[in-house]
Amino acid sequence: MSKKLVPIKNIQQEKQIFRGRIYFAMGFVSIFIFLLLVRYSYLQIYQHQHFQTVSDSNRIRLQALPPARGYIYDRNGFLLADNFPVFTAVISRADIHDIDDTLQRLTPVLQLSSEDIDQFKKRAKTARKTEILTLKMNLTEHDIARFSELKQNFIGVRIETQMTRYYPHGDLFAHVIGYVGRINDKELKTIDKDLYAGTNLIGKIGVEKSYEELLHGTPGYESVEADAHSNILRYLGRKEAVRGNDLYLSLDYGLQRVASEQLIGKRGAMVAIDPSTGEILALVSSPSFNPNLFVTGISHTNYRALSDNIDQPLYNRALQGTYPPGSTIKPMAAMGGLHYNYIDWNTRISDPGYFHLPGDSHKFRDWRKTGHGVVDINKAIAQSCDTFFYILAYQMGIEKMHAWMTQFGFGEKTGVDLPNENSGLYPSPEWKMRTRNKAWLKGETISVSIGQGAFTATPLQLALATAITANYGQHVKPHVLRETKGSKTLKILNGSDYKIDFSGTRDDWQHMHAAMESVITSGTGRSIRSPFYRIAGKTGTAQVKSIAQGKRYNEAALKEREYDHGLFVGFAPADQPTIAIAVIWENGRHGSSAAQLTKPVFDYWLLKREKDPIKPVSSPVSGGLMTAGAKPAELPTNSVLSTPPTPNTTNTPLPSANSDDE
Repeated sequence: MSKKLVPIKNIQQEKQIFRGRIYFAMGFVSIFIFLLLVRYSYLQIYQHQHFQTVSDSNRIRLQALPPARGYIYDRNGFLLADNFPVFTAVISRADIHDIDDTLQRLTPVLQLSSEDIDQFKKRAKTARKTEILTLKMNLTEHDIARFSELKQNFIGVRIETQMTRYYPHGDLFAHVIGYVGRINDKELKTIDKDLYAGTNLIGKIGVEKSYEELLHGTPGYESVEADAHSNILRYLGRKEAVRGNDLYLSLDYGLQRVASEQLIGKRGAMVAIDPSTGEILALVSSPSFNPNLFVTGISHTNYRALSDNIDQPLYNRALQGTYPPGSTIKPMAAMGGLHYNYIDWNTRISDPGYFHLPGDSHKFRDWRKTGHGVVDINKAIAQSCDTFFYILAYQMGIEKMHAWMTQFGFGEKTGVDLPNENSGLYPSPEWKMRTRNKAWLKGETISVSIGQGAFTATPLQLALATAITANYGQHVKPHVLRETKGSKTLKILNGSDYKIDFSGTRDDWQHMHAAMESVITSGTGRSIRSPFYRIAGKTGTAQVKSIAQGKRYNEAALKEREYDHGLFVGFAPADQPTIAIAVIWENGRHGSSAAQLTKPVFDYWLLKREKDPIKPVSSPVSGGLMTAGAKPAELPTNSVLSTPPTPNTTNTPLPSANSDDE
């Protein structure tokens, strides 16, 4: 048997195979090295800026510097709205991976409420990832101590000092200055997030809301280097925030205080205006509330105490309260009769104590049952004769009355630079058909002529109408901002903007001033006569509870809140007026009672303001004079109503029910 032949090894072929494998491997490795070099070059050259930014964001952070709000002063430079620092818990979103877990663990440490948590979560949804968000403001010493012990367990959480608002005079200016509060859901959707970066507070009502854009300022930014625990290692750069503008208001601290004192224990409002400029000198609504409660978040208990209060301390009666103006509008109505030539200064009527429309037995009664006898314009104003104006209204008709009285600002907003103003109502046939689908009745015209029926006005509207009367028909736009200082500019309206259409002469206005002066010297407002200056005014009484035809008005059978409202409008000095006032005392019974509330206000403005002005002596909280930047010792948390209502507790004696005042 033959042996199997073994092939001779082909060395050359094996070398070729080996070299091919080497070349393939080298090519494969070269391709991957080339791809790595291309990728490396792309990342290092083309993506360098991106990754540099990402890297720096882990180490270097850009933090917003919220601007301090501008201060608010009265016309004499007294501080009305201040800023001061509070300890605040903040969270860096970039360092928190599980917000819900962090908030849950923080709740017992910082005593977080459900409101604090909800507010934070809503803000976190729209905030940038690198933004520092406020969790809770105004931390107590116990909050800070508890957190300090456990700080290492809360990466991304720290305590900072932030500026917040403080109102050193409490309830005194609450309804006009308003307050700031935490930004809510609705506001989050509309605000400029860059402008409000790092900011938690925004104006809610009053001047704080009207001039939010001026008061807020412009935020700044700072670049910081931080470690993995969000602790700041060093500051790398800074752009300072620009503080908001300071506002100087037309309000006078002393006058506001005197006016407020007259309404302590009462429900009502008082507004004082400079007739020549429209500057609001005082604006009081009573009862009032402590605005400091709202700044860092009001508790449910305190808010319910305010919102459920039967006297509605949150309600701004001066701007929003609409009342039948009663006889306070009679001087304006009489000027309308002169304008349309239905009456002149020699016109006389005989007043039997009532008026009835031709062919109608219904009697529209005068407030004086026996009537006023022979009455001209002067006596009609001085004695507030209703019958005179019933006859005038019947002659003029509602269309002409409406056209004339709306020139004084009735039935429309005054345009004051404060939010939430009510327009009141001066009724017309068109209004009744549109809202009630009914025709106008002539009897309604008679009721409107003495400020009753559907006719309603705000105290501010009454003050404006009185200022126009004092200013010989010159209309002025009421406003509270007098001057602003800061980086932003704003044109301030000051002075008359138009004159109402009147066919008479300046002498007619002077005659009306004299008639209104007789209200004080010998008429229904004689209780406020002064030997030092002359007052022109008009009292008014607005009926609250309707009395059936033929029935006798029995005040003794009425409840306190069913008493008539007392109103008064006036200006002084009568020959050269520098102040016009309107006041409403809810359930004050008589116009003369309301008039007495204005006497100390007139006295202060005309006699005491320059000689012995009232100045804020100390802060209700800090116990020292509050100046810009001063820090109160402690924010009040338990004061809701600074002037609790006490029905019928007054500094003014009530006139008897049958006294001869309107």
